[in-house]
Amino acid sequence: MRVGKTVVVALLAACGMTALSVVPAAAAVSGGLLPHPGPDGRLWVEEWTGDGGVVSASASEGVLTVLTAACEGGGSIEVTLSQQTQTQIASLTVDCPVGSTGVGSVTIDPGVVKHGDFFVWVDTSRDDIRWGMSVTQPE
Repeated sequence: MRVGKTVVVALLAACGMTALSVVPAAAAVSGGLLPHPGPDGRLWVEEWTGDGGVVSASASEGVLTVLTAACEGGGSIEVTLSQQTQTQIASLTVDCPVGSTGVGSVTIDPGVVKHGDFFVWVDTSRDDIRWGMSVTQPE
């Protein structure tokens, strides 16, 4: 039963975050942790605090995929990119210093990410950690 609740909470969090992933660059609030990824961006969260996740349906197959995350506030974040049947594609851990921004990135080879939807979950070690993240597919 707990697994079912976790999935529902993750999906609800993802639905709540989806709007953040489509904010145009012109509407972005200054002070975000990562800049807008530009035309190669498939997903972008400029800034969020605490655990969260995002769903996208725009992955292309056969191209390089880059997952980047930034954070601050002490502690760390664990970022996981999964696709379709909860298959984990990539993960990274980023240390979140106090007073500056920690950044981490992982590059996923062409062909690993399949066409269609993907989900990114960010698990923070503390509830007050600020983070931002992007997924790009340079073509």
